Amino acid sequence: MTTPTLGLLESAFADVELNAQPAAGAYSLPASMYRDGPIVDIERSTVFARHWQLVGHRSQLSTDGDILMASLGGLDVAITRSEQGLRGFHAVCRHRAGPLEPCRGGGKTFLRCRYHAWAYGLHGQLLSAPEMRGAEGFDETSIRLPEIELAEFEGLIFGRLEPGPASLEDVLTEVAPRLTRAGHALSALRFHERVSYDIDCNWKTYVDNYLEGYHVPHIHPTLNAILDYRSYTTMLSQWHSLQSSPLESAPDAYGSGEALYYFIYPNTMLNILPGRLQTNRVLPLRGNRCRVEFDFFYCEAPLANDREFSDVVQEEDVRICEAVQRNLDSGSYVSGLLNPTRESGVHHFQELLRADYREALRRAKEIRRQA
Repeated sequence: MTTPTLGLLESAFADVELNAQPAAGAYSLPASMYRDGPIVDIERSTVFARHWQLVGHRSQLSTDGDILMASLGGLDVAITRSEQGLRGFHAVCRHRAGPLEPCRGGGKTFLRCRYHAWAYGLHGQLLSAPEMRGAEGFDETSIRLPEIELAEFEGLIFGRLEPGPASLEDVLTEVAPRLTRAGHALSALRFHERVSYDIDCNWKTYVDNYLEGYHVPHIHPTLNAILDYRSYTTMLSQWHSLQSSPLESAPDAYGSGEALYYFIYPNTMLNILPGRLQTNRVLPLRGNRCRVEFDFFYCEAPLANDREFSDVVQEEDVRICEAVQRNLDSGSYVSGLLNPTRESGVHHFQELLRADYREALRRAKEIRRQA
């Protein structure tokens, strides 16, 4: 990933308070950070390249030869399973940047470029390049797809493009004991389906909304009826946060027990409910939009009304996030004081962003000093 120049960073952060803010008096990031512009490239290189993001579940790669496609910070990646285990690669052809897709032929699975049919094996090496033998200097054995780092937690597969500040084990510390106490075994779940929402809002607008239950009584009447808002709590760790609430509903809705909503910086959400898991990935798109990919996992068969109930909640979130984004774009709003009790998760997320922005400035200054 290209490191943004110091001039670009200083321009982008001209009206942004980058120093850490205590929760009791913290203001939200300014509206300028939620608009299209240089912040997109800054976040791609500094936030999305260096931090772990969910790419799938082991149940989606259960057999040697399986390939799972995903996206990390605007880059398409391919996760492969072979006798060597799981590996991840840039899904970008080394010829002229064509898109790669899973393909099967001759009893084998491989990645094939849709543009000129170059083919790559499960270990990332070039297998064939039609009509390239006459090209001077062409060496098929030297061409490989760039590899990404992978790590697993409870059957969930995470990836990152560059070395970052923490291992996945450090990022998810304290999660496994909590899941064990609650009787959740994520590795036993199986993938059922994916539902995607393309939303007219910045990716941070959607994440901010996810990270607080403050809006639940006003935006989600059906969900609010089965959660105990008075007992709704947020717990913060270095790289993740947990919102939880007692849950009491009909068996064909969310069931009874406890709702656990984990956010893993920068864009992964684990919604853990009795007998199932919903994972969300919030992916930035061009034009200040985002895509939220919902994957549904169950121990056995899906609950009868689970998908319908989820759709209602998500459509309510989409409407409010798009309305908020219109106001962020309007010029009327700059920044607002956060509720230290109900919006501690928002503050935690934005402090991690501020730390990454400071790191981007530090790296750019170091590059200038060395020039």
